Amino acid sequence: MAVFDTPVATHLLQFATTLGFRVALAEPDLTGTRIDGDTDIVVTDHDRPELGAVLRDALNSPARWIGVMGNMRHAGPHVAALRALDVPDDEIARVHRPVGLNIGSKTPAEIALATLAGLIADRNNRPGGPFEQRP
Repeated sequence: MAVFDTPVATHLLQFATTLGFRVALAEPDLTGTRIDGDTDIVVTDHDRPELGAVLRDALNSPARWIGVMGNMRHAGPHVAALRALDVPDDEIARVHRPVGLNIGSKTPAEIALATLAGLIADRNNRPGGPFEQRP
């Protein structure tokens, strides 16, 4: 599931469909979306005012994986947004940032490709998934 209608989300949903994923776009929130234990949630815009509420709702869902796009050289705004909503730190730690493989992505299509590759690696228990940080 991609959250927020962005150029990256457009490519993410297109590529994911081609790969056989069940896809959904949530905009501006998760209301009415079907989330189960196989759902991966990728928030594609970390500057939206709804960020905290969307992530809080995602953390309260049975989603398998939750991540926010962003540059690892900058503090994630999701932390402050979730703390302002009294979300405990152990729950905040479940939100992954950055997401995807570090392939030097620049364009929305490249970012979407790297994100999906990371999710596939994680689902297949392979190294290089979204959790592996490289210097």
